[in-house]
Amino acid sequence: MDAVYPWSLSKPLAVAACIGMASTYVGLLYAPRFILRLPPPASFKEHMLRRFVSAAIASVLAIIVASLLLLPVCDSQNTCMISILSAYGLRMDHLWQAVSFPIILTALIYLGPLVTAALEFITEWKQEELQCYCGAVDLKSTYRKWAYATVSMGSDIQAWRNYVVAPLTEELVFRACMIPLLLCGGFQSFSIIFLSPVFFSLAHLNHFWELYYHQKYEIYRASIIVGLQLGYTVLFGWYASFLFIRTGHLVAPIVAHTFCNIMGLPSMSCIQRGKGM
Repeated sequence: MDAVYPWSLSKPLAVAACIGMASTYVGLLYAPRFILRLPPPASFKEHMLRRFVSAAIASVLAIIVASLLLLPVCDSQNTCMISILSAYGLRMDHLWQAVSFPIILTALIYLGPLVTAALEFITEWKQEELQCYCGAVDLKSTYRKWAYATVSMGSDIQAWRNYVVAPLTEELVFRACMIPLLLCGGFQSFSIIFLSPVFFSLAHLNHFWELYYHQKYEIYRASIIVGLQLGYTVLFGWYASFLFIRTGHLVAPIVAHTFCNIMGLPSMSCIQRGKGM
């Protein structure tokens, strides 16, 4: 059921707050270097840890700003904090639907890659079965592979960024904090679904800076890559905004965000080879 926001803000104030949150989120990513003047990170891990801290600070600031804007116009001061937490999608009711429905819906989007992965897993399983004595599957070896992959992912700083920090902080700022402000600003749900991803996509323009200045990409190639990323973030932003508004749960877009980061863009290798699934 759609969430109800019994507050009112001016539309310019709501939009200005969203722009400020997006700008702060991106700006703080570069604060260690350009504001604090810290020396360049000694490793990629240190670089990512700095960004984790910056994203966490930006998330806290977004929550503070949104709360300061919502508190004065809250109907009842007695239940105001509970109402604001619910507006952020921090609630326990219907939690299993908020987790399961986005997983199922997102899985349908990736049905092709999931079926391909399942077929590849079955083929690999059969090959291992044929290699074992008496046709017995070496379960110990299989479990060891899965355990190693899990441990490797847990110690991979890039995995933490893609599957934990980015989904949590981005959905908290760009969905949980911005959408309630836009709703209280008088925007319709349909308009917000298509409007809020603009802030989300613009927050990814920093990738052009990294590609062009740091990785020395040609301006044309960097523009194409960032353009594709912006298109993808807009599409996902529409989807994540719909999930947040429709479920009223922050966990819904976080689950979908993590799922999409795990799956990535659908592989086009089969099309390039001229083969079907």
